[in-house]
Amino acid sequence: MTFEWKSLVKTLAPTLATALGGPLAGTAVKVLSQAILGTDTGTEKEISNALQSADPEMILKIKQANNDFSLKMKELDINLDEIEYKDRDSARDREVATGDNVNKILAYALVTAFILTVGFTLAGYVKAETVLAGTLIGYLSAKCEQVLTYYFGSNKSSARKTELLAQAETVKRN
Repeated sequence: MTFEWKSLVKTLAPTLATALGGPLAGTAVKVLSQAILGTDTGTEKEISNALQSADPEMILKIKQANNDFSLKMKELDINLDEIEYKDRDSARDREVATGDNVNKILAYALVTAFILTVGFTLAGYVKAETVLAGTLIGYLSAKCEQVLTYYFGSNKSSARKTELLAQAETVKRN
């Protein structure tokens, strides 16, 4: 089983993680490499290896690199969410233009597999007692989430709203 370093980056540095999934992936790898390895020439494998033994100091460096990267993107007027949206939108346009059902078939298969896995697990027919089983269920869940995001859109604005509400001052009623 391989270490999913991008999942860790998604948790610690969401802006860099978004960039990793798009045309700025090379830049994001350089920024992470500089923060983690002290050089901007590190490979994804070197970053992955270093992250396996991440300590609080490294986590702080990654978060600072994410903040610096976010500020630089704002300075350059680069909207990563818009780039991500355009990428997803082009995939949807391709599906409409070709009239091909591959995406739909894969989507139905993934969602059905997820529902069956959860249902059988909850009903007691299947037991997810090993780390591998838990990892596979987590992977299937993440892919199901991607399918739902593809067809129904992202919930980033909702997450941002929740974040802003949590930061807002409490209103006192008289």
